[in-house]
Amino acid sequence: MRVGADEPQHAVAELLVALGGSAVQVEGDTLTTYFRSPADPRAFIERADQQLAGMAGGEARAAWSWRRAADQDWTREWRRGLRPRRVGRFVVTPSWCAAEAEPAEHTIVVDPEMAFGTGEHATTRGALRLLDESLRPGDDVLDIGTGSGILAIGAAMLGARSVLAVESDADALDNARDNLRRNGVAERVQLVHALVDPPFLQRAGAGAFDLVVANVLAGVLRPLLVSFGEALAPGGRLILGGILEQEAEEMLDAARAAGLALRVEDVEDEWWGGLFERTPA
Repeated sequence: MRVGADEPQHAVAELLVALGGSAVQVEGDTLTTYFRSPADPRAFIERADQQLAGMAGGEARAAWSWRRAADQDWTREWRRGLRPRRVGRFVVTPSWCAAEAEPAEHTIVVDPEMAFGTGEHATTRGALRLLDESLRPGDDVLDIGTGSGILAIGAAMLGARSVLAVESDADALDNARDNLRRNGVAERVQLVHALVDPPFLQRAGAGAFDLVVANVLAGVLRPLLVSFGEALAPGGRLILGGILEQEAEEMLDAARAAGLALRVEDVEDEWWGGLFERTPA
């Protein structure tokens, strides 16, 4: 499918995965995924159009095209688009690729399946870079919308004392659980099926986390900023991702109002991320 300029690509990618796509390959403004063949492809595309329009708050601006492919073809095609990547001190690789890491680097093996977060998207890479820069050994970490579990895995590898990884999508939870085991950190990461909202953060307790990581969408993040600040320990840090560059100023204004000071920015392609610190009241 070809995505319009007004639609955040990773939000559309998440929709494709939610609809049953195996994984999403991004080339320019074209997103490609593979589905099990629906009984009525045209009806399926109409339903996807409606969901995309609802997400965008108007008429869908994506142009869809489809073709049938043999099972062995789609598996090979989407795997071919994934490769090892170096991101900060991390080497992110799918399980079917050989990757060599330096002694000071951490290898994260992630197979995407039904979840967002493989290192192929700029927002994931930005969040990993900020995580690498900000995590302190012994931190208590909250990973919101863990997806494939890549950021939770990275936090555990960098020495977090505890990692609470929260995901609202049941299919993504299964993928995250597999990836946690694959990387040997399942005992150090608590995986929870829930939606993170202000009541969730209140139940966790004031000052419960040294670091909160939220690589989702700007529209989801802004209403949670005050609650994020309350959930952080004094001097606690917050990583925000999934934000388009043109959304950054509005996010910065909202963060300042919530008592969060920007410490580091990360920009790749059209995507912006920030590392914030809770300021004294």
